[in-house]
Amino acid sequence: MHSQHNACKPLYEVDLHCHSTRSDGNDAPGELITKAANAGMRAIAMVDHDICPESPDKLKKTACKKGLGLVFGYEFSCDSNVDDVHIIGYELDWSAASVVSAQEFAKESKSGAYKELCMLLTERGLEIDYEKEILNFRDSKGNLKKRTPDEVQRKHIFELLAARGYFPSWEKAKLFVRDDPGLNVKRRKINPLRAIEIIKKCGGLAVLAHPYLIDESLASQDIKAGSRTDYIEKLIVSGLDGIESCYTYSKTTYKGSLTNEQIQKEVEDRYRGRIRFFTGGSDYHNDAKKGAANPREIGEAGISYGQFRTIFSTYIH
Repeated sequence: MHSQHNACKPLYEVDLHCHSTRSDGNDAPGELITKAANAGMRAIAMVDHDICPESPDKLKKTACKKGLGLVFGYEFSCDSNVDDVHIIGYELDWSAASVVSAQEFAKESKSGAYKELCMLLTERGLEIDYEKEILNFRDSKGNLKKRTPDEVQRKHIFELLAARGYFPSWEKAKLFVRDDPGLNVKRRKINPLRAIEIIKKCGGLAVLAHPYLIDESLASQDIKAGSRTDYIEKLIVSGLDGIESCYTYSKTTYKGSLTNEQIQKEVEDRYRGRIRFFTGGSDYHNDAKKGAANPREIGEAGISYGQFRTIFSTYIH
């Protein structure tokens, strides 16, 4: 296991949890590929939230020319009553009706909830204008850009709260909203068991991301579980292929006291032999573009290239 990040060379050859501007990342897909290749990565996975990849075959060819292995995933935001239940479906049939339907469901549920959240924050004195500041925004170079309601992510709101000085970081803004019942606007999310079903039927691999971002005690109405352990058990029984054990908890909203390494050991000791494999990823968004003081870096969490080849042997050539 690794405990320190070397800014010159990634700790891991493969990072299976990276985001692009397709969701809430700050690098365009092509830019992310170039950045990963230049950093010396051997492979990455692009796993944007609740959206299918655009031109995946073309991007894979681009990555291949740069000596980079590339796989795609869809990070399903699951369970309306439990935060941070994210199940990644790797290498799905992106044209499958069930995947397209899930994407449309997510788009419709997000837009109304995020607009309402901006209104509630403004009423609290944390002024956020949904139309003028979220749908219309300035990029890192100060250029005016536009988003459609379908493209809005909650993190865009948290980042703006931090940029306006209401909170020291987007993570603090997220915790503030999450822990205030009056602000934690619930949007409809897919049942995690349904997400696993879709992934498996579409020929993909189902992996639970960052399991310890799920609270130890919870009240899930989707799968009737009262603890994180019970919750994960039901996911495993339903066909979960893998769990992300190596992850950058120290740079997220994780509320526990364990180190990244302690969590990795605990997860792997508990679930070894119960699932097919463990994965790892940084959850890279290039937050440095937004001025984050301690951004996650490509490859600071991940797996070896040998593990990658074993997991994705069917999908890479």
